[in-house]
Formats: sequence, structure tokens, C-alpha cells
Amino acid sequence: MEPADQSPEEVYSVWALMPEPVRSRLRGVMEGLRAAHGGPAFEPHATVVGAIRLRRSQAIEMLRAAAVGVSPYTARVTGVARGDFFYQCVYLLLDPTPEVVGASDHFSGHFGYQRPSPYMPHVSLLYGDLTDEEKEEARKKVEELDKDICGLQFEISELALYRTDTEDKTLESWELVEVAHLEKK
Repeated sequence: MEPADQSPEEVYSVWALMPEPVRSRLRGVMEGLRAAHGGPAFEPHATVVGAIRLRRSQAIEMLRAAAVGVSPYTARVTGVARGDFFYQCVYLLLDPTPEVVGASDHFSGHFGYQRPSPYMPHVSLLYGDLTDEEKEEARKKVEELDKDICGLQFEISELALYRTDTEDKTLESWELVEVAHLEKK
């Protein structure tokens, strides 16, 4: 029997990863936004479980256990929006289909995660503390950089556990811990 995990509790999140070439396409848009507005670089993703404090081994076990119960699912971009805080500065809204919301509910249940607000599936493109005018400029720039982004549809078949210290706005401490592959049932 393994000794109990004595690692410190850290902040983890579960992200839905889109397949290549969608990821590359989104990285291009994100680079264009950072060139104009600054902000840290991060992998394109849709948050499935928000920041929660856990020990690393617990978080990995929860990810693996939750992934067993979920098949790959489709996500579709319905619009480009701007938010009110650093981690939701400019983002793509995803259609809150039963599959998209169900995956988040399923993983949140496994992680014991209580959402502070209703689930809004989205893919952040820019993190930053910008004025409303700058956010609107950035939102418009997304549509210039990728005219066909609304309606973009892709399959989610990988969910990743990331260590995401939300106090670290440089994101330098953020790290990919494990990827779970969803299997068709």
C-alpha cells in the first residue's frame, strides 16, 4: 500500500482540449490578441471544472475516475464575448448543449466542485485587466483575425488536469499534470 499523499494542497482545474488543427487556429487568434493587448500565453481550452484545492494524487485519481463515464462530445462556438474579470477578458461562447453542460456537471460531481455561478461554457482567448473599450476592440479583432470562428465546431475527446494557481497572473506556475482520453461508449 502506498503511503498517503503528503503533497500540499494546490489549485487545479479540468480543461477540455480541442483537437489540432483547431488548437493551432485558436493559438493564432490568441497570439494576434496578445500582440495588440498584452497578457500571458496559455493553451486554448474550455474550463470544465473551475479552480479547486486538492492534493495532486487526489486530483489525478478524480480525473481518471470521472473520464471513465464520459464519451467524446461536440462543442460549437456561438459568439465572441467580453467579460468582467482577468480570466474572462475576451472569449468564445460555446453552445451550452446537454453534452457540454453534462460533461462539466459529471466532472464537477467527481471533484466535489461547487460552482460559484451557473456554468457558462467558453474558450478564453485573452486574459487581462483591460478597459471596456479595449475589451471591445479585442472582441472585434477576434472577428477580423478569424472571420469564420462563429459556428466553428469540434470534438472534445481529451480532458486535461492543470495546476492553475489563480494568484499567478503571469501563469508561469501553471502546468499540465495529466490528460484523460475520453472513449466512445
